[in-house]
Amino acid sequence: MIRNRIKPAIYSCFLALLLVCAAVCLSAQTSASALLTATIINPIAIEKVVDMNFGNVAIGAAGGVVVLTPSGTRSGTGGVTLPTVAGTVAPASFNVTGDPEMTYSITLPSAPLTVTNGSNNMTVSVFESDPPLSGTLNSLGSQALSVGATLNVAGSQPEGHYVSLNPFQVIVNYN
Repeated sequence: MIRNRIKPAIYSCFLALLLVCAAVCLSAQTSASALLTATIINPIAIEKVVDMNFGNVAIGAAGGVVVLTPSGTRSGTGGVTLPTVAGTVAPASFNVTGDPEMTYSITLPSAPLTVTNGSNNMTVSVFESDPPLSGTLNSLGSQALSVGATLNVAGSQPEGHYVSLNPFQVIVNYN
């Protein structure tokens, strides 16, 4: 008889212990919540305004280079002569637009590019920009970007109008 009373008592104690443990486990949990947000901004864009032009260049038997800065100044070294009649001289010019006051990075060509006249070639290298490497859009969300480079001219380079077969790329991206 005692045995019959102990079994229900053990079961009752076990059930009570189980309920106490469940209550302790449930009260040990806690939570927090957070809002989800996103801000959509104007995409950055770049538009060409003016193509790069090194102008008129004269060359003798020795090769040389013409350096065209982003500000539009040019200089010649080696066998290069820059005639008084300069022709059209212009750094490449772009307009960058996007969200006002945002900063952005500038990526210029790193490998030399070729300009051709029939079967004759020259290379253009050492691209530089103003602003250099990065820029900041103004309060209206725009900034002018100029690009200069170095024209590598071989000695006795044949005369003619040299043009790139493909335009060079300037890449801008928000920081």
